[in-house]
Amino acid sequence: MSLQLADDVALVTASSNGLGRASAEVLARENANVVINGRDESQLDQAVSELSELGAGRIVGIQGDLTDEYNIKNMVETTIEEFGRLDHLVTSSGGPPSGPFLDTTDEDWYHAFDLLVMSVVRLVRESAEYLQEDGGGTIVNITSRSVKEAIDSLVLSNSVRMSVIGLEKTLSKELAPEIRTNAVLPGPHETSRIQNLVEQSVERGEYEDYESGLEARGEGIPLDRIGEPKELGEVVAFLCSPRSSYLNGVAIPIDGGAGGSNL
Repeated sequence: MSLQLADDVALVTASSNGLGRASAEVLARENANVVINGRDESQLDQAVSELSELGAGRIVGIQGDLTDEYNIKNMVETTIEEFGRLDHLVTSSGGPPSGPFLDTTDEDWYHAFDLLVMSVVRLVRESAEYLQEDGGGTIVNITSRSVKEAIDSLVLSNSVRMSVIGLEKTLSKELAPEIRTNAVLPGPHETSRIQNLVEQSVERGEYEDYESGLEARGEGIPLDRIGEPKELGEVVAFLCSPRSSYLNGVAIPIDGGAGGSNL
């Protein structure tokens, strides 16, 4: 089923790897033009090269730090300079460090808020006027299942990411009908971070091999496995597309049914 995204322009942040990269990949396969972002120049260049092979759209990479408001302004301005329009904004970022509450400092809290919340605030502020043009566009916020259920040792993520959902719901009312705003709440997916953690546990002798270590991470999930990044990317692309034209203000868990929350 075509998602009818050919020739659209999407800006996807933190997309040289991880779940942002997976979202950019699906959009590229749907023949959208995709602007991707990352801090590591060599990794970003490699991602541009690989994504350019997937579809008919053009891929542009913009190096930048999401905690820097000038970098964010440059991302949006460069997107408009390259394509003359912006149809979809997908916000993603790395996660804050883990640890218990009493080990966190004021600097940890301010950095987490800048990374997770102010990056979205600034991106939407810079993008809104362009997303409203030519029939309107979409915003998709990639956050975490921690907004529904607190995760042990992730006090920063548990606390700060909830602000993104409050913002998402507010934007879904204030920016509609021109802009639809939704969120996805990923559980564990086989990203490079998970791969590294599993490999380290194998090296420590906790598991016989990578496959058994990965299988162990799926325990307790009704689907009996962790997710593949492309599975999240497909939901993100769907939320960008006209196929989801009556979805607005929703936050969709993508966790294989692991969550225990009723809502």
